[in-house]
Amino acid sequence: MGRDESDELILSLQNTAREVRQEVIRSTYMAGSGHPGGSLSVTDLLVALLFHEIRWDPADYERPDRDRLVLSKGHAAPALYAALALRGAIPREELLTLRRLGSRLQGHVDRTKLPYVEAATGCLGQGIGMAVGMALDARLAGRPSRVYAVLGDGECQAGLTWEALMAGGHYRLANLVAILDRNGLETDGSTESIMGIEPIADKFRAFRYHTLEIDGHDFRQILAALAEARRFTEGPTAIVARTVKGKGVSFMEGQHSWHGKAPSKAEAEKALTELGAPAEVPPR
Repeated sequence: MGRDESDELILSLQNTAREVRQEVIRSTYMAGSGHPGGSLSVTDLLVALLFHEIRWDPADYERPDRDRLVLSKGHAAPALYAALALRGAIPREELLTLRRLGSRLQGHVDRTKLPYVEAATGCLGQGIGMAVGMALDARLAGRPSRVYAVLGDGECQAGLTWEALMAGGHYRLANLVAILDRNGLETDGSTESIMGIEPIADKFRAFRYHTLEIDGHDFRQILAALAEARRFTEGPTAIVARTVKGKGVSFMEGQHSWHGKAPSKAEAEKALTELGAPAEVPPR
């Protein structure tokens, strides 16, 4: 990949991520509930995966040899839904039905409702376990599928998470990549004040993961880490992506209060302006 092509790719991913963040604001405003903070922090990681790294086709999303994405931090559903819409997997206008009665877009992702949602997640710690099972199944079946699990800070405080990670390391699942959206905050404050998880990278290494630490908002670093994970064939890879809760919206950044709170009309309009979109929200 030449420099010009690389620059073009990075710019495209940045523009897509900006649109995803805009839709996160619109959809959580319309719902009057949801989790904007963690959705905004994980956006760049999901865009890099769905628009560059993962082998999948929205028109043939059940193909057995596809790569799998498990959003273990299922409360970041607004970001995944927005990315799927921009990728053409679901109608973009459907994003405004988030959390409404009868909508396919539930507050936490549900594999029975939408294309290319591989696992119903939200109960913290379960997603990575399912991802390990998928990776092991693919290896046993001889499929080339790779499995990417995106974890949140809070579930790294759960024993279930580490039991699953231990299995991934034990079975040397080279087709498994665990990506931690390390924004440092959860519902009630910082992870380190509630139940510290540091030194988190050393813990992944102790569980036999080839472990990389990156800026989770720098697309060059994200893509380089994903490429290195693909080249590593001796076992699973863990990517600790340092991110900012509420990334892209000044009054949300680094504030744990935005973990599970929807913006008001004025706040949504201000956020959209900062994200480069018209300061207009549809009527509820």
